Amino acid sequence: MADEFPFELSPMFEGERIRKDSVYIELAGPKSKGFELVRAAEMDEIEDGGFTLIGPDISEMAEGDRYPFAMIYRIAGSAVEPDLEAIVERRNHDFQNYVCGLMHLNQRYDIWLRISKDAVAKGLDSFESIAKATTMLFKNELPFIEKMDALYITDAEEIEKRLPDVKAIYETRDARTRDLHDEDVDTFYGCTLCQSFAPTNVCVVTPDRVSLCGAINWFDGRAAAKVDPEGPQFAIEKGECLDEMGGEYAGVNESAASLSQGEYSRIKLHSFFEYPHTSCGCFEVVGFYIPELDIIAWVDRDYAQPAPNGLTFANMAGQTGGGKQIVGFLGIGINYFRSPKFIAADGGWNRVGWMPKHLKDRVLDDIPGDIVDAIATEEDATDLDSLKAFLTEKNHPIVSEWKEKEAAKKKEKGAEEPGVPAAVAPEVMPAGISAVSLPAGFVGSTGSIGPGGGVRLILKNAKITIGQVIVKQDEGED
Repeated sequence: MADEFPFELSPMFEGERIRKDSVYIELAGPKSKGFELVRAAEMDEIEDGGFTLIGPDISEMAEGDRYPFAMIYRIAGSAVEPDLEAIVERRNHDFQNYVCGLMHLNQRYDIWLRISKDAVAKGLDSFESIAKATTMLFKNELPFIEKMDALYITDAEEIEKRLPDVKAIYETRDARTRDLHDEDVDTFYGCTLCQSFAPTNVCVVTPDRVSLCGAINWFDGRAAAKVDPEGPQFAIEKGECLDEMGGEYAGVNESAASLSQGEYSRIKLHSFFEYPHTSCGCFEVVGFYIPELDIIAWVDRDYAQPAPNGLTFANMAGQTGGGKQIVGFLGIGINYFRSPKFIAADGGWNRVGWMPKHLKDRVLDDIPGDIVDAIATEEDATDLDSLKAFLTEKNHPIVSEWKEKEAAKKKEKGAEEPGVPAAVAPEVMPAGISAVSLPAGFVGSTGSIGPGGGVRLILKNAKITIGQVIVKQDEGED
């Protein structure tokens, strides 16, 4: 391999991060456009190992610039079928990260690649070597692929022209699970593709919950486990249902303990607050709790402005990812919005109060009609004050919850004995959030979490540096 390609090629490079100062060129990503796609084809349609490039090659690109980028692979073989397209497509993330000096992130039309200065200095001057190495790995690891070719595109107009058809293919794949639900099957599927970047992530794919990256649904998982039983997608016997509303199953909990290296032992697939699903980093959308208003809001990668809590997607994704199980933040795939079990344990759509307009428009047909107008976008609210005013004006279901809590607080205060100060009630906060580890950057003004008042923070693997300690005598003491 070392002689064949101008780079080292090994699983040891999975998880390699190419930081800003080391980047030669950036491809696609949040500030450009691109996609990756795999299509099944007939044997006689493919020239095995073929490569085509539309647009400038690496040698024609300027250091420090950003370019649009797309990859289309065609596969053929006696066992190849359309159900395998998404699975093979997702493995592109796996195999391209074997290349030293290449970082591949995300999936579908959210792909983001970086090539390092060091890799270019060592001779990486063409996308053809990357494509050849990638297709070689595909054929070695997935023997049902008998023929494969690659088309790479760096021309902006060509990518724009193809994007609508590509997105339609993704939508068709996603629609397959609309009429199948968790209770209809005995087997779920797990995926460990993201563990090179998120070692404790436990991705569980069910009929009602697409993978966090959005690229793998239940049918995809079933197809992958069938043709590659030792691969990163595998069956999980769901076992006894322990919590129907929250989506907790004995088999999933067993897998969680095993796959997370003992970090987690319980996962509720449809809960935001209590034992939520872990979040890898490839998720399409991040959900965040706003304790001041007792609502859940959502923001996706395409929204670059701060959300009403003052944080951007990038801020919250950094806190949420890494395979963590974090109360108050949750990564999901966009298709999960379409599930009838969408955060069912915490009120479903009736708990949602804000999301970017383009994201809301994308899932508009799946939002219940009685709540759709009460969910704000950036056109309605950009901070907590304006969001509260909007929710009140639209009589969002959470407003009645505010009134009930306020009435209960007044009743409790009135029941106190004269001369005894009433207990200070905390701001609205789900019971599941008490005494948990909230990530840095969590924005909220809750005056009390849990018994005893104050805020309890549990720091894991934290390094605390104290620059100076000043000891003063209390003036009231002798």
